[in-house]
Amino acid sequence: MKPGNNLISLRAAQCITYVLLALACLVTLLPFFWLICSAFKSKEDFFAFTFLPSGEGFLGIAWNQLTLGNFTRIFTELDFSNNILNSVFLASTTAALSTITAAMGGYALAKFDFKGKDFVLGVVLAALIIPAPLLLAPGYQLLYHLNLLDSYGGLLLPAVAPAFGVFLFRQTMLNSVPVSLLESARIDGCGEIRTFFMVVLPLVRPMVGAYLMITFLASWNNFINPQIILQDAGKFPLSVALASLQTAYRAEYGMISAGTLISIAPVAFMFLLLQKEFISGLTSGAVQG
Repeated sequence: MKPGNNLISLRAAQCITYVLLALACLVTLLPFFWLICSAFKSKEDFFAFTFLPSGEGFLGIAWNQLTLGNFTRIFTELDFSNNILNSVFLASTTAALSTITAAMGGYALAKFDFKGKDFVLGVVLAALIIPAPLLLAPGYQLLYHLNLLDSYGGLLLPAVAPAFGVFLFRQTMLNSVPVSLLESARIDGCGEIRTFFMVVLPLVRPMVGAYLMITFLASWNNFINPQIILQDAGKFPLSVALASLQTAYRAEYGMISAGTLISIAPVAFMFLLLQKEFISGLTSGAVQG
């Protein structure tokens, strides 16, 4: 085949790839565009128009019919600001605590030899197999006997050291933390705690960023556990507060859309802040044995 034909085939393949990527991007972004439009529409326009209300304004859109009423009602009629603070507190605290404890557990299983190490690793692997819904009833009973129901501690304590995080950091540290570097730090007089924070964590920074984001998202979107553990509406996170806008007899779709748009903002900020670490952590081969 002539070089000119190869160049034409390559450009044709690139054009097809870009078209497919553009279509995939459109399909991905279309629900977000619908959500943004719905958040600014009145209750009447919500069912009358799929996206923005049509009219005689610029681009054929009735801009004067768009409203901020859904956002205003969320913060005036509901204690939405308190729910946002609850979600920020629970998500950030859970992410920080679970990342530190999982990293410590993974470090111990990866770089220390102690009696019962294989048994502990077996328990961690067995915990990965158990479906989370099966733990709801025994977890509730345990929290009841510990007097942690209707408290933030009842949500934070079970999430402090997840088995997935411990195993993930163990695999990461097996591949990324040289034993010679740890021995050098100990010879220089570093204690184990200082070695962990000053030597080990910087070496696995991509995985720390990725796991922080994973746990933050999981806690931010946690819906079942807060409903089971918390009874006081003032302690509800954002996910539960949004669900309360839809009942068997009514549904405030505009307010739900506005609240969902607000709830996406911290998650998007978190991703933009940690996207390099997130991508690097997922592509660093951390789960290879």
